[in-house]
Amino acid sequence: MSHQIGKLSAVAVSKKKKPGLYGDGGGLSLQIAKGGSKSWIYRFMLNGKARSMGLGSANTYSLSEAREMALECRKLTSAGIDPIEHRGAGRVLAALEAAKAITFQDAAEKYIENHKIGWRSAKHADQWSATLQV
Repeated sequence: MSHQIGKLSAVAVSKKKKPGLYGDGGGLSLQIAKGGSKSWIYRFMLNGKARSMGLGSANTYSLSEAREMALECRKLTSAGIDPIEHRGAGRVLAALEAAKAITFQDAAEKYIENHKIGWRSAKHADQWSATLQV
């Protein structure tokens, strides 16, 4: 038994207004909320558990882009990798790289700049800066 992929068309996506879940096949669905917002959902089974993963707004991602994202998720799922955890790990790595990009000196200077308005005097801000000088 084969599962049909590509049940939706771009025109159908733009015309649908009634709240609900509309399947495209291969785990990809268009979700329309009660307020009318549209988003892409990837639904999958992993280790006997049903999971749903949001892929983004239908205003941001076209049907073809959503299908590409769902394909990547299907590849991960077939390899036994949870696409939700995979995406989360990627975000953690990106945050770590961003944290490494800023030095302590830069962070301290930004802190002083953002907080000196609330300090009693300019001398107080100078004292903070002086403690950081090597």
